[in-house]
Parts: sequence; C-alpha cells; structure tokens
Amino acid sequence: MRPFAIGLVAALALGALVPAAVISAPKESKDKPKIDAKAREAGMKDAPALMQAVNTGCTVTDARLIGADKKTASTYYEVACQDSIGFALIAKKDTPPQVFTCLEANAPAADGNPSALACLLPGNADPKAGLKPFVSKGGVACDIENARAIGSGAKKSYFEIACKGGTGYILQTSAPANAADEVVASSCLLYEDGANVSCKLTDKAAQLAIVDTLTAASGKACQVKDKRYVLSTKTDNYFEVACADGKGYMLQQTAAGGALARTIDCAQAAFVGGGCTLTDSVAALTEQAALYSKLSTKGGFNCDVEKYGMLPSADPKKEIVELKCKNRPDGAIAIFSTGPALIYDCLFAEMNGYRCSFSKQDAMFPRLSADLKAFGKGSCEVSGVRLVGRNETEGYFEVACSDGLPGWVMSYPVNMPNPKSKEILACSQAKGIGGGCKLPTNVKKS
Repeated sequence: MRPFAIGLVAALALGALVPAAVISAPKESKDKPKIDAKAREAGMKDAPALMQAVNTGCTVTDARLIGADKKTASTYYEVACQDSIGFALIAKKDTPPQVFTCLEANAPAADGNPSALACLLPGNADPKAGLKPFVSKGGVACDIENARAIGSGAKKSYFEIACKGGTGYILQTSAPANAADEVVASSCLLYEDGANVSCKLTDKAAQLAIVDTLTAASGKACQVKDKRYVLSTKTDNYFEVACADGKGYMLQQTAAGGALARTIDCAQAAFVGGGCTLTDSVAALTEQAALYSKLSTKGGFNCDVEKYGMLPSADPKKEIVELKCKNRPDGAIAIFSTGPALIYDCLFAEMNGYRCSFSKQDAMFPRLSADLKAFGKGSCEVSGVRLVGRNETEGYFEVACSDGLPGWVMSYPVNMPNPKSKEILACSQAKGIGGGCKLPTNVKKS
C-alpha cells in the first residue's frame, strides 16, 4: 500500500510567523555567529519552563533569546537539547508555546532569504545529528548523511533522512517531535515521487543499490538483471532480484542491522507480497519440484513431488521441506543440505518435531499394520494412531485396531529415517507411558 496524502504545514511557512524587524541577528565572527551573552542569559532564564509546557522531551542544555514583537506579544527563543534535536520556540502569554525543530527553523523563507528563526547555538550546529535518537527508536540502521524537515500535521511530524550507502527513510514522529513517543521509519521506496510526503535527498536507483550488496552476500551465482523493492515489515525489508540465468530470489534484509537475513528462491517466495514478478515463478516451481523429486528418491524415499512447502530452518545451509507425492499417498519431511538428504515419512516426522499438512493420517496405517504383523499381531489392521511422546532415544505411538479389539503402544528409535519398531506393549502394560492409551476403542477395552 502506498502512503496517502496528508495535510502538512510546511517548514517554509515559518518565515511568515516572525516579523524580520524584531529579530536582532548576532554579529558574525570570522568562523561562527557570536551569541550575545545577555541573549543567552535571558534564554536560559525563560526557555526551560516554556519547554516543559510542550511534549518534546527536551532537557534544555543551552538557550538564547532571539527577539520579541510587542505588537503580537510574541517572544522568540532557540534551545539546544540533551540527546535530541534542538528547537525554535515562539511564546505568547496565556497560550501554549509553538515549537519547531531546527531542521524546520533553518529552512529558507519562501522568498529565499535566510530564516529569521535559524538555529545558531553550538549545540544545534548539526541539526541532523539530533535525529539519531529518532532513527534508533525507529529500529533502522542509518548513518545519517543528510536530512530535511517535510512538515507537520495536527499530531504527526515528518522528516526525510538520507543514509550513507544510498538508502533513505521517512521518519514519522509525534508533533512536536519527541523521541520518547512512537517513531515509524519507512523506506523511501514506499513513497511516490511528487507526493507531499516523499523523498528528495535520494533517488530510487541509489536506494536499490542495496540489492547488489545483498545478492553478493547471499552466495548465489547471480548476475543481477533486474531488481525491485517488495515490502517492509516492522523487522525486515524484502527485495526481489532477477538473475541473467533466469533464476530469481527474494532477499530478506533486517531493518535494524541492514544485513541479509535470508535468501528465498522465487519458487518458495509466494508468501512474500504475492511472490516474484521479475522471474517466471511457475517455471521455478516446476524446476524445484523436479529437484526435490530427484533428491528425495536418492535419499531413499521415492517421491514424484506434486507439491512442497518450506518449513523454518535455523541453519541457512539446510532446507526443511514438506513433500506431497504424486506416486504415493504418504508424504514426508525432507531435510536437504550439502550431504545426503534426511527424510522422515509423515508418521515419524511428528515424532522428530515436524508436522505434515499435505498428507492424511490414514496414509500411515498400512505401515503400522505391517510393523505389527512383524511382531505376530497381524490381526490388527490399524484404524487410528496417536503420538504418545518421546524421550532422548525412543518415541511411542498408540494405535487402535479396526476390529475394535484392544490396540497397542509401539516404540521406535528417534532421529532415524524409516525406523523399525523396537517393542510393542498392550495398553494395560503402557499405563506409565505418557498417561497410557487414550484412543476411544483402547480406553473402552483397557
């Protein structure tokens, strides 16, 4: 969703608030303006109390009286704040003070002349540095190279920051700006050029240069052919990159650190903003399914992959994938890495911490019936199964029989693909294992 237009009071309008005749400009020295000692004394006397009347969170460290206008009964101050941006202040008797950040106050007047409220105190020499607490609160990584005030609405203020490296953000703060309040930092790529809230300090080409950096960090052999910004969440930004060889990826970047968090093949990226649009996702899905078919069969599970789904993996070198097969009713959880594939059919996947969603439970019944037959219990055709629990070495399944006779508890070794049952116990013998049998027919018979 693109940001919508909002009503803003532009920083350029400040000049109209201050009659130039009432401002006594400090005499300039060779290096910097000279702040009159009496003006500073008057500022430090009045400004701290005035600033307490507005929600800026400013602890005043320096202040100066800029001037006064008897006609409007207005007095003008500049303040520098501890660990925050500085402000210009307009005070009138019996009304709350008006405050403007130094970025707003420093903007030239509409006629191009210098602002009458420009910040001159040493603590406000670099107003953009005062935005650092806001950037930190917004949760993004940005070494501020440039900044500007966009304007303020009734409750929100907006600033643009340009970061070293080409990225840029719009900061949405409270009005007046207070780093203790909510700060929302949004990528400049979210905003349309020419809107009243948009970015002017960076261009889209510079902002998208980060895609090349992220692609290089991915380790993929990708010569970048095309790229685009996709979306942002509170914690991450997503970009799509298309490669010259026809492959494509979704790149997940942490907003806080700016580093690559994950590389997602376009075949698996449908969950991110509708998936890839710069590459042929259908072809990528088909190609990936064929690859998983080959790898799973090589790993001992003959599966002509019809559908697959990605599961979270703490190890970026491992892919954990649920497989649905065309040639068999039972599916599997496959763990693909640089070595041989580790594959659990959907029965034993649950015992090892995974859960299948593509395969029905009854697809597992023939396997369990065959294992019972190996123990001489061939009269039981399994009609229900429940994972009882597991310990470090063994997992336990309760099974029910289709003839309604008492079922069994079967033990299997854990962390082993295609395991053989180690032991079977009657429900009357298994009361100490996970609370015993609980399937309806077993409860009745036991």
